[in-house]
Amino acid sequence: MIRFLYLSALVLISTIVFSQDSDALYKQGEKHFNSGEYNKAIDSYTKAINANPKNYNAILQRAFSYSITENYKSAINDFSKIIKVQDNHIWAYLSRGSAYNKDKQYNKAITDFNKVISLDPKNQEAFNNRGWAKKFLGQEKEACKDWKKSKKLGNKEAKIIYNNNRCK
Repeated sequence: MIRFLYLSALVLISTIVFSQDSDALYKQGEKHFNSGEYNKAIDSYTKAINANPKNYNAILQRAFSYSITENYKSAINDFSKIIKVQDNHIWAYLSRGSAYNKDKQYNKAITDFNKVISLDPKNQEAFNNRGWAKKFLGQEKEACKDWKKSKKLGNKEAKIIYNNNRCK
């Protein structure tokens, strides 16, 4: 019984220590991210995740860092981890969709933007980005519909895109 209590206490202490290490490493990653040192941020976030694999903030921020450094496959992987544990995480779907667009996986991007729109029907960014995916797939009329909807929701960029693509 004493041995069991000792082991239980050891596990609890280890969990607290690793969690504190993970939080400190996450904060270090934030400093690098905010300074524009994205590769250093990725390194810090990775260490935070290694210390606590359930540090979802670190996973999400590493995904954003991967996107900024154009490592879209790694970004997609991290955004997918977030979605796996929280299947209604709008930012993860929106960001993964954007990474899919940049990685030229347009059908997957559309699927993610559709999910965002189902969760938030007024998400102008999802309509705008889905428009780009459709345009790259050669679906110009459908792209224009999305840009028009995004424009109607107040997206100023969509207004320019709509006009530049000669949408009617």
